[in-house]
Amino acid sequence: MNKKKNRFKYWIGQIHLWLGLTSGLFVCFLGITGCILAFEREIENVTQPYRFVEIQNKPFIEPSKLKLIADKTVPGKHAHSVSYEKGASTRVVYFAENPEYYWIVFLNPYTGEVLKVKNMDDDFFRIMIMGHYYLWLPPNIGQPLLASATLMFFFLLISGLILWWPKNKAASAKRFTIKWNAKWKRVNYDLHNVFGFYMTWILIFIAFTGLVMGFQWFAKSSYWIASGGKTLNQFEESFSDSTLVNSAIGRKPAIDILWARTLGNMPGYTGGLEVHVPENKKSAIEIAINPDTDTYWQADFLYYDQYTLKEIEVKHVYGKLANASFADKMMRMNYDIHIGAIAGLPGKIMAFAASLVAASLPITGFLIWRGRKKKSKKSLT
Repeated sequence: MNKKKNRFKYWIGQIHLWLGLTSGLFVCFLGITGCILAFEREIENVTQPYRFVEIQNKPFIEPSKLKLIADKTVPGKHAHSVSYEKGASTRVVYFAENPEYYWIVFLNPYTGEVLKVKNMDDDFFRIMIMGHYYLWLPPNIGQPLLASATLMFFFLLISGLILWWPKNKAASAKRFTIKWNAKWKRVNYDLHNVFGFYMTWILIFIAFTGLVMGFQWFAKSSYWIASGGKTLNQFEESFSDSTLVNSAIGRKPAIDILWARTLGNMPGYTGGLEVHVPENKKSAIEIAINPDTDTYWQADFLYYDQYTLKEIEVKHVYGKLANASFADKMMRMNYDIHIGAIAGLPGKIMAFAASLVAASLPITGFLIWRGRKKKSKKSLT
């Protein structure tokens, strides 16, 4: 029986070794960039004062008017959305894939004053996100490369737990603490095993949610299990009836009407409200209502015909929260779980600590392997 256990652990050890050597550099990179991104919003709030405005006892300027002001600062670009939040500057986002651009114009929603015009291609955190997602390579190359490394890391965490598991009670006492006064090799070994064990329970969630974003087959499989065998409805764009284009002539802009109607239905609302500008005559108008701007999963996404102003019902995950199933909510929470925001500041601290340990594991693991390799060479001479 012991021989079988030893043989099983031997092969688990071999899998752990080669997966670690294959994915180590990528895992270290993901851990470092994950640490940098953990407190992205908190750092931006401290270092970018143009994100905030003094609350005034007067109404916000309508989105179409703020859009016109912002359009003058980035000529030739099409506005994607206009967002509002009490105490925050309005952000008019300009985003497109072909030709690719991403700009944000920050304005005072009470006066229309332009506070900042920002090319997000030059933004530090945006650059870090592109590295974390794509390794600064074309997305069709970098994204599957890092997703594959994340899959290897997921198996590394499981195999690491199997290898960590003590043979008996006497051995277990050594698996929970680091012997700081020991020689460097023992300290390094403990750093890998002890920190790895404690943070595995957080890293499993980070790796799992990363895989949901990284692989469609993983996202669909996870949804299928969580929903009890149902198929994930992919996001589909909603469309307006463009044959009714003439019916909108002469009235106020549709985004202003829907924005005012939404605010009128929520007196005293202090969360985030985002109005998406129609891209063309066929596009629907999307309005996102987020009661907690520190996370994303609780948002309601409403879609309207830009001519009739009637709501368009959707079947995909990103509709109304009240219509979301358990599996839908899990998919909505995925990003917030990944960055730790689902648990507030303590969650972000845990995500930061886990990412730091994740970055160190390939290094300490490599040093353990190199030390054993040197030892085996000496024994042969």
